[in-house]
Amino acid sequence: MLKPWITGLICTLLALKCRCHTELTDENAIVVDIYESDDIQADSIGRKCTNDMAIINQLLNGTGYNKFKLPNPNGVDVSVEFWLDAANSIDEINNDFEMDLYINEMWLDPSLNFEHLSPCKANLSLSHLVLDRLWTPNSCFVNSKTATILESPFKNIFLMLYPNGTVWINYRVRVKGPCNMDLTYFPMDFQSCLLIYESFNYNNQEVRMRWKTPVTATGKIVLPDYNLIKIKSWIEYVPYPAGMWDMLHLEFTFERRTVWFFMQAYLPTYFTVCISWVSFALGSKAIPARTMLLVNGLLAIILQFGNIARNLPRVSYIKAIDVWMLGAMTFIFFNLIEFAIIGYKVKDEGNRKPVICKHKPEDPIDESTPCLCNHEKLFAFPVEQCYFTKIPSMFVSKLRDITPDECDRFSAIAFPTAFAIFNIVYWSVYGKFTSYPPVGQ
Repeated sequence: MLKPWITGLICTLLALKCRCHTELTDENAIVVDIYESDDIQADSIGRKCTNDMAIINQLLNGTGYNKFKLPNPNGVDVSVEFWLDAANSIDEINNDFEMDLYINEMWLDPSLNFEHLSPCKANLSLSHLVLDRLWTPNSCFVNSKTATILESPFKNIFLMLYPNGTVWINYRVRVKGPCNMDLTYFPMDFQSCLLIYESFNYNNQEVRMRWKTPVTATGKIVLPDYNLIKIKSWIEYVPYPAGMWDMLHLEFTFERRTVWFFMQAYLPTYFTVCISWVSFALGSKAIPARTMLLVNGLLAIILQFGNIARNLPRVSYIKAIDVWMLGAMTFIFFNLIEFAIIGYKVKDEGNRKPVICKHKPEDPIDESTPCLCNHEKLFAFPVEQCYFTKIPSMFVSKLRDITPDECDRFSAIAFPTAFAIFNIVYWSVYGKFTSYPPVGQ
């Protein structure tokens, strides 16, 4: 009686066990099926396509892709394009400049062709981590002092892969490069800064670097003391012991903004020189006032010149600002010389006494000759050489006859005229009469 019941119970338990096992197996089968079919999706029109990660896995895993092997044994053409984002600073002391650039590189890698995989997207935007697994031309600025990829907060690297295998990389880089500073026309000068971009590892038999488009700016590039007015790019072929290299040259031309220097150097100098001419109107008797005016003006220009020169490199040639400041100091110095002559004349007029000649009664007096002094006969000099009033040069004699007031009146005309001539010559040589608009305007 119990045996059939037990047998049925056992069969029921076995049936339940088999059913549970079948459901678990089916569930696992569904999970596996879902996992295996996760690489296949449907696009917007319902067509089955392969997603991004599956394409990358199929391209880089198990296909024999080698990041150290050239994509094309006959050489790779790399198109380069620069976008200028910002110019940060130009340092005259260290002869360098700093700016932010977007660097675009594009080349064809046939090993990364995924058109046959039915991609869901026309192109793949990938993380910068994938870039470490791809071949790159290893480009760099060979003449830069520093060059870093910006992080805000992650690395600013854009990577895009096209179905035909074209790779597009965009870096946002901050680079500090050299400037060949020529301060001859400072502060009316133009400065040129050069960057050289090339593949560090591959010569032009393996990698051919080419400019894709002219360098452009993303906006108006203006510095506090400079305007970027010109960007020039060209390519040069330079021999190295390992072969010929393609070097992409990029030259930036900056125009110095002169308003600050005109307000801080030229305009105060004009005022100082013009104030020094006030001494001509004070008269020959105002010795203390003229002394204070001229000495203070000379010291003011010397101090101003020192403040400007302190912020400039110690170059071995004359700059335009040197010519101006030294010229202004020269005018005030000659004003001091003129004041010294006036003081001497005033002093000489106060101490001048009439010359009295004494003759012995027995000496005959010749009225046709001037009066002789006592020592003439003592030394028996010829009469022509012992006159106090006879001067070899008629010009010097006339200068001695000029009164202090006449000297001041002459200087009041001569000094402004000479300063005007100096201005005409100076601005004709060093003046900057053309201003160029900044790049990006």
